[in-house]
Amino acid sequence: MIGVIADDLTGANATGVRLTKQGFKTATVVRYTPLPEKGLYDAICIDTDSRYALVPICQRRVKEAVNNLKQQGVSVFCKRIDSTVRGHFGYEIDSMLEAMGEHSVAIVCPSFPKSGRVSTGGYLLVEGVPLQETDVARDPVKPLTESYVPTIIEDQSKHAVEHIPLSIVLEGTDRIATTIKELTDRGVRIISIDAVTDEEIDQIAIAMTMVHNKTLFPCDPGPLTASYSRETIQQQVSMSKIVVTVGSATAMTGRQLDYLYTKSHITPVYVEAKKLATYNESWDQEIERSVGEALEKVKTEDVLVITTYVPGAKRVDLKNLAKDENTSEDALAKRITDGLAKITRKLIERSPHKIEGCFSSGGDVTASVCAVSGASGIHLEDEVIPLAAYGQFIGGHFDGMSVVTKGGLVGDKKAIYDCVKLLKNKISQYRKEKIV
Repeated sequence: MIGVIADDLTGANATGVRLTKQGFKTATVVRYTPLPEKGLYDAICIDTDSRYALVPICQRRVKEAVNNLKQQGVSVFCKRIDSTVRGHFGYEIDSMLEAMGEHSVAIVCPSFPKSGRVSTGGYLLVEGVPLQETDVARDPVKPLTESYVPTIIEDQSKHAVEHIPLSIVLEGTDRIATTIKELTDRGVRIISIDAVTDEEIDQIAIAMTMVHNKTLFPCDPGPLTASYSRETIQQQVSMSKIVVTVGSATAMTGRQLDYLYTKSHITPVYVEAKKLATYNESWDQEIERSVGEALEKVKTEDVLVITTYVPGAKRVDLKNLAKDENTSEDALAKRITDGLAKITRKLIERSPHKIEGCFSSGGDVTASVCAVSGASGIHLEDEVIPLAAYGQFIGGHFDGMSVVTKGGLVGDKKAIYDCVKLLKNKISQYRKEKIV
C-alpha cells in the first residue's frame, strides 16, 4: 500500500491523480478526518495542511500522518513537496526520518519536467529560470531567495544534504544505485538528485528499488513518487515476465531497440532471418536454438527480446532465396514472421517462469503471433502511444494474456521502451491486490 504525506490539499490531489494513472485506487484525506477503511484503497494521500503552519505544528502533523499510515499497513511512504519547494519541507523531511526510523533515507527530486521544473547542478529551474528569479521569490508569506536545493533543505533540516548530479544520473540505474548506497553507507540521511526528463526520473526510481539495506522514500512534486510506487509494487509481487517480438528491419526499429537495451540492460536473442526464410530443416533448427537461448535468459531477465534485427547485418535477399526455394518472396517473408511467432509460443509454453505479457512490433509479426497461438483476435482496451494498442489475446494458447502491438515505423526512439513500460504497469495493476 502507498502512503503520501502532502503539506496542502491541491498537492495531495495532484500526486494522487498521478498514482491513479498508474492504476492505484487512490483517495485524498483532509486533516483531522478518519482514514478510509483498511483495504478499500491502494494509495492514500494525507493533507497535513502544514505548508505555512508553525514548525512544531507541521512536524507533529507529519509524524501523526506517518503513524496513521503505518496502522493502515502502508509499505511505501512518499513525501509530496511543492514544485517550487515552498513551505517547511526540510523540517517535514526530518519528521518523516524520525518517524520512519534510523534506516530511513529521503531522496529529494524536485523535478517535474512536464510542468517546466527541472533540477540540474543542484539548482531548481522553473521554465529555465532559477527559482530565486521567479515569482516565488516574492511569496508574501515565505519568499525564497535561493535556488540551490541542498542549501534550501539544510536551512531547515538538522541533517547534512548530499547531492547526486545529472552526470551520474545520465550513467543509468546501476551508477545511481551505487552512488546512493555509497552515501547511505556513510550515514547520509537526505540526498538531493538532479533530473531534467521523465525518463531520468524513472531511472532514479528503479535505482531506489535496487538499494535494499535502507528504507528510501521519495520527496518530490509527484513524478518520482508515481514512478517509485509503480516500480516497488511491481517488484513486491512475483516478477512478471514479458516477451518482446520484433521482426521489423527498419533503422527506426534499430534505434528503438537500442534505447530499450540501454535503459533496461537487456541482451536480446538474435534470430537469423536467413535461416527462417526457407522450407528446409534450418527453419526448425533455428527455432529450437533460439528457444533454448531464450529459456536460459528467462531465468535471470524479466524482458525477453526476440528479434531478427541484428545491428550491422545485411538484409536478407528474399528475391534470390525465393528463386532457390521455388517460391515467392511473400511466402518466405511469412516464414520469417511465422518463425518468430513460433519461437514466442514455444518460449511461453516452456518457460519455468510464467510469462504474462507480449509485445509485438510490425503488423505481419502480430498476425503471425495470433495465428500460431490460435488467437481469434485481441480485446482492445487502451492506446499506449499513437498507433500502438494495448489489450488481451482472445482464445488460443495465450487467451487473456496482455499484449501491446505497434507498427514497425511507429513512434520515436523511446516507443518500444514506453510500450514495454506500460505493459509491465498494466500487468502489475491486475496483480497488485495480492499485496496492497
